[in-house]
Amino acid sequence: MEPETITVLDGREWARDPEPVHRVLADLVAGGAALGWVDPPSRDEVAQLLDQVLSAAEAGDAALRVACLGGRLVGLGYWRRHARPTHRPHADLEKVAVDAAAHGRGIGRALTAALVADAGAAGIEVLTLDARGDNTHALRLYRSLGFTEYGRLPDFVAVGDRRYDKVFLMLDFRRV
Repeated sequence: MEPETITVLDGREWARDPEPVHRVLADLVAGGAALGWVDPPSRDEVAQLLDQVLSAAEAGDAALRVACLGGRLVGLGYWRRHARPTHRPHADLEKVAVDAAAHGRGIGRALTAALVADAGAAGIEVLTLDARGDNTHALRLYRSLGFTEYGRLPDFVAVGDRRYDKVFLMLDFRRV
């Protein structure tokens, strides 16, 4: 049996139906994933987030990518340009998420590489991101794609009684 093909697509069409994205994000957060929520987001929260990213993408200020495996959405990620006028040349990579059942297949790498390419094509000068310090797989992935750490806030992320470092990484296109 041949392995299913991973396809990374422009996510704007998928953003119009938040259900598959909600399923991935809610399941990951329920399993403890570091995506910015303590409790799984509601369908309405995800729909609102997708609306914001879609609006920014249509204005040229964001890119949304989804990954499909056998026609089923299994991952997503996006970057958004900073709104402050003095920061407009830069963007933040946010919520790169892959369905737990699809981990280990290169989907996160494919999504992130596509988003990095989109940022470069959009003229982004510096692409930043932050990750929870215990998210070693994600940190390793980002570093392997050329991101470098530029700061760390010890014990900054609070999940109940647990505390985690917040790690800041950047990819400077001006030096690539």
